Amino acid sequence: MNLPLGSGPLAGVRVVELGGIGPGPFCGMLLADLGADVIRLERPADVGRASEHPVVHRGRRSVALDLKSEDGIAAALRVVDTADALIEGFRPGVAERIGLGPDVCLARNPRLVYGRMTGWGQDGPLAQQPGHDINYIALAGLLGALGHPDREPLPPLNLVGDMGGGGLLLALGLVAGVLSARTTGVGQVVDAAMTDGTAIQLALVHGLLARGLWADQRGGNLFDGSAPFYRTYRCADGGFVAVGAIEAPFYAALLAGLGLQDDPLFATQFDTSAWPEMSARLADGFSTRARDDWAAHFGDLPACVTPVLSFAEAADHPHHLARGTFTEQHGYLEAAPAPRFSVTPAGPVAAPPAIGEHTVEVLREAGLDDDSIARATRAYPRR
Repeated sequence: MNLPLGSGPLAGVRVVELGGIGPGPFCGMLLADLGADVIRLERPADVGRASEHPVVHRGRRSVALDLKSEDGIAAALRVVDTADALIEGFRPGVAERIGLGPDVCLARNPRLVYGRMTGWGQDGPLAQQPGHDINYIALAGLLGALGHPDREPLPPLNLVGDMGGGGLLLALGLVAGVLSARTTGVGQVVDAAMTDGTAIQLALVHGLLARGLWADQRGGNLFDGSAPFYRTYRCADGGFVAVGAIEAPFYAALLAGLGLQDDPLFATQFDTSAWPEMSARLADGFSTRARDDWAAHFGDLPACVTPVLSFAEAADHPHHLARGTFTEQHGYLEAAPAPRFSVTPAGPVAAPPAIGEHTVEVLREAGLDDDSIARATRAYPRR
């Protein structure tokens, strides 16, 4: 499969992605979506198999190499020599042990931006400990703020640590590093830790804490589902609506839409002592009609009331259809590339390649002859 390389604001940027899971591949997807030539190095034992992650592995070229062999490492280094950036998601020290650490790679390619994706970071007491998104956001202070105060903390899928605090943070770091390298000629190591990324996403909350406007606890705060005007409500059909009427005009529109504009209970919006009773009253109101009835009722009102949709429903919503937010061009639902660029728009999303599909093509581009390619690929399974 020949990918439509060169379309998007990152056209001309080459990234080597050492095969991994979670936030590293998500970072690679984001860069590939925006036009980077992302080359994913994968295990030879998997050659010919379809990707197990058809969305986050989209848009790559795939090279299968045995990174436990000298010939495989030598071939990988030749590919790294041609790259602007590298994504590595091993535990600290593993890349060094196999011969693909930053010292080796930067000595060969001084302009390389070497991106390291971990949960805890490259140093610190926990650097060598295993973990997952839930652990990183717990230690960063986020998880303890999520959920009902009388129940256990509720994880927000794996979005905040893995994707926002991991993949997105590393993508930003790599783009910034490549920009710097093209200006200075000097590459560097980017240490992207999911704990760091989670912590920095809490900037607004930390600011509210500093001003005494946030209680360091689960429940009772503006954005945690405690405020009656910033939470979800169950409707008559079992569906839900989301209410985000923080500002005064939106709050007024919410009350007007529910016929509560003259109710004295709602006269002081930020009286936290009244929040439980206000929430109960709003819950009673929303329970009288179906979700889509409320969505239609509030459709033209500036009340910040929207239906809570499933993944399938979201893809079919008129707003997303108008903007092309989702696509099903490969037989499954996926989001289109974002953000959007007026002069260098991203090209069509390419399906993920079969594992090892581009091995010979990429190794030839890196200058390897046929004998070297044969040695580098001799660990391939013989079918």
